[in-house]
Amino acid sequence: MSLHLFKFVNNLRIRWKMTVVVLPLVLVPIVVVGTVVGWIAYQQAYLGITQTSKDDLDHLATFTVDLLDAHNQQFLTYQEDRKLATENELASLTNLAYNMVEAQDNLYRKGEIDLDSAMHAARSALKRVQVGETGYIYAMTSKGDLTVHIAREGENVYAEQDEDGRHFIRTMCKAATQTRTDTLLKIVYPWRNAELGDARARQKMVVYRYYEPWDWIIATGGYLEETYQNPDAERQAFAELKARINAKRVGQTGYIYCMDRKGQLMIHPEAEGQNIYDSKDSNGVPFIEQMCERLEGWIRYPWQNPGEDKPRSKIVRYLHYQPWDWIVAVGSYEDEFYRESNLIKGRILSSLGLISIIVASLSILMVFLAAKVLSDPIRHMTSVIRDIKRGHFHRQMEITSRDELGELALTFNRMTSHLQRNRELEASLAQQGKMASLGILSSGVAHEINNPLGVILGYAGYLENKLDPEDPNHHFIHEIKRESKRCKKIVQDLLNYARTPQPEFAETDLNQLLDQIISFAANHTDMHGVQVTKHFADDLPTLSIDGDQIRQVAINLILNAGAAMIDGGQLTVSTAHEEGDAVITFVDTGSGIDEADLERIFEPFYTTKERGTGLGLAITRQIIEQHHGSIQMTSRPKQGTTVTIRLPLKREEF
Repeated sequence: MSLHLFKFVNNLRIRWKMTVVVLPLVLVPIVVVGTVVGWIAYQQAYLGITQTSKDDLDHLATFTVDLLDAHNQQFLTYQEDRKLATENELASLTNLAYNMVEAQDNLYRKGEIDLDSAMHAARSALKRVQVGETGYIYAMTSKGDLTVHIAREGENVYAEQDEDGRHFIRTMCKAATQTRTDTLLKIVYPWRNAELGDARARQKMVVYRYYEPWDWIIATGGYLEETYQNPDAERQAFAELKARINAKRVGQTGYIYCMDRKGQLMIHPEAEGQNIYDSKDSNGVPFIEQMCERLEGWIRYPWQNPGEDKPRSKIVRYLHYQPWDWIVAVGSYEDEFYRESNLIKGRILSSLGLISIIVASLSILMVFLAAKVLSDPIRHMTSVIRDIKRGHFHRQMEITSRDELGELALTFNRMTSHLQRNRELEASLAQQGKMASLGILSSGVAHEINNPLGVILGYAGYLENKLDPEDPNHHFIHEIKRESKRCKKIVQDLLNYARTPQPEFAETDLNQLLDQIISFAANHTDMHGVQVTKHFADDLPTLSIDGDQIRQVAINLILNAGAAMIDGGQLTVSTAHEEGDAVITFVDTGSGIDEADLERIFEPFYTTKERGTGLGLAITRQIIEQHHGSIQMTSRPKQGTTVTIRLPLKREEF
């Protein structure tokens, strides 16, 4: 039965054949593809929303860290300002104490009181001054004896050390005695006063001045934190910071919180001050402990709030704020992430059903039109195939679609192109065989001609030296010698082209080589009236090249440029370092080359010169290609020519 069915379908016209065969193939893929596309779209939406939500968590965590840092920087700036004000205050008190001591000394010098009374009055006055909560004014000699002090007067503290082990009293004594008496000095050191019950060292600032007549170092000291810290202002600013962070919401129920490395909640909307280090998720995993150990990252855990039927998965992004050693965490429930993706899923499914119905209806109509779309290209293909059969390989099938017929037409066109290229390749190979034979023949002929040319040149030179320059035959001998040299050059160029030796690579400074070549070529007769300008790149590394062959290339190009500038001109030789290549550029202002000649300028035996051999540029290109480089020439008649050579910087790239 299936055999009869296939026979029946095969005998139908294309329109009905496509209806029977193609329509199911159209409708079934539509349903399958639509389902797959819908599912992929849902998954992409799911992933996209999830990634966006994670990005939001990351941004909020970074934002919170920035808030903490801004708060910290603001108070650091405030403290620096207060610190400067404190230093000025201590300096004023020191100057006041100095003036007080100086006044007592003046009374002594006038004879109104004795020295002991003057010093006693000065001590009493200095002891009555209090700086901050625990600061005071004291005086000592340059040997470290305390002459004025509220608790240790009479002691020698010259060997006293601060909490870092530094002999700060010695430093003060040496600096005071070596500085002018009208100069205020300052020192800051860590100090822990056990008598005041200090559990830790605090930074203490002392401003001092030396009163030489009594050998007193008058100093005013106080703890910095007692002078420039403002606890009330700091508490108010920190409260505003916490309120701002607690006001931020992540999704519907997510929030931001901060804790120290011991799990103590420093900022939290509801549980601030509590320690949650031992908290565990619904699976019994101590997730807070993990966060405190890792300090930064992502964590996902199940969490069940009171009143909920089952745990919900929660995702948290947490960062470490190092200045305060805090962990900033931003968390939200995943089901809040996916609410939008579930809505998108419903919209995708409903839209997919509607689209499938519309596309199926349109497909039924398009099947009938497809018959014409298919039959016309088939008739065109048949016509082209017949022409190809007659030998017209230039005929190409028109490609009007990208379906199987279009692919068939494209493949057929490629096949005919390959056939055409094969014919051209056969002709090219035959020509190359002839050129190879010609090269071998030329090499042999060159060898045979070179020897008699040498004899002719020798005898011509001999006769030229024997004849007087005024002799009429001297001119003919000179012409024989000149033309023999030209023939010898042609033979030598022919040999060079037929047997260009393999380059012998060596590390070479290209700029130095070109500089030598330009100096040598500038003396050639073709370069008279030509100004040569050099622009060499300073950062050009050494190249692995055959210096002699590159010298041959450069001299050939420079002399060609000079020959093109009969009335003088400008030749610019430059080097550059571009994309792993060394670039050499020769730019002249000569007569230029016609576009028709430019296409064949590198062919052997092709020349635009009256007496040229046509092998110079062919040998040049051959040498550059052996160096795995490239050479290009651009030119415009009466405007000049530019030759660009690119050589690889590293041989391993060959």
